[in-house]
Amino acid sequence: MTTTREAGSAEARAARGLRLRVGIAGLGAIGAPVVRRLDAEDLGIDVVAIAARDPQGARTRLGTLRRPPEFVGLAELAERCDIVVECLPSALFDEVAVPAIERGRIFMPLSVGALLDRPGLIERARATGARIVVPTGALVGLDAVRAAAEGTIHRAAIVTRKPPAGLAGAPYLVEHGISVEGLTEPLRVFAGTAREGARAFPANVNVAAALSLAGIGPDRTLLEIWADPTVERNTHRIEIDSDATRLTLIVEGIPSEENPRTGKLTALSVIATLRGLTQTLKVGT
Repeated sequence: MTTTREAGSAEARAARGLRLRVGIAGLGAIGAPVVRRLDAEDLGIDVVAIAARDPQGARTRLGTLRRPPEFVGLAELAERCDIVVECLPSALFDEVAVPAIERGRIFMPLSVGALLDRPGLIERARATGARIVVPTGALVGLDAVRAAAEGTIHRAAIVTRKPPAGLAGAPYLVEHGISVEGLTEPLRVFAGTAREGARAFPANVNVAAALSLAGIGPDRTLLEIWADPTVERNTHRIEIDSDATRLTLIVEGIPSEENPRTGKLTALSVIATLRGLTQTLKVGT
């Protein structure tokens, strides 16, 4: 069994001034910008390993790096790295999450919705001393939601509007025969809880999953999803009503050119979260 001493290796290395070793699972719209930024800027963190379906194609996409990482299998990331960042289709989540948690690593998931139906992973992390660190991603204001959750949150809701192309092919739409092609006006395609939404739209509602984990849980957090041809950006309206604050947030994320389901801010959020593991001054909870 992984020991607590091993689990604390990332923090211990940072405290001793040693560079942290990070592994990236997936090299798409999130993983590739993160690798390039960490290679170009010295944050005390080195990308030492990458897991990608097409290593040769990934090398071409990355271009010339100062410190080229190794390409390894998903399970090997946890063997080589202090921090494992998951940027994969949700179907591959367990292949990288389980080894990272078993080895007591810092595990940084972007497929946050996958955590909602895997409470056993969180319990296992407690036993191995692993940490699961969820980046803020597109959810500006997550710190305020976490603070409100220290009191009593009465209601948490999120309405997500995306250009139809950002929702096309989602399992829920296919299963229910809902077409988003050729829309001329907004169409509500889902209403339910964050847990139900994560199952129905595994590639689209990680923001709602993060909100639920920061607040009152996936079964009490309400979610609506709209295919909206009038918007060009992924738009989220978050409403929190608590005994400490009433909070309304509107986030308009610019979609990535590589993948319209992913906002550009998500990769930057990963970089900011990694920076927070090593910087002397950290602002925000």
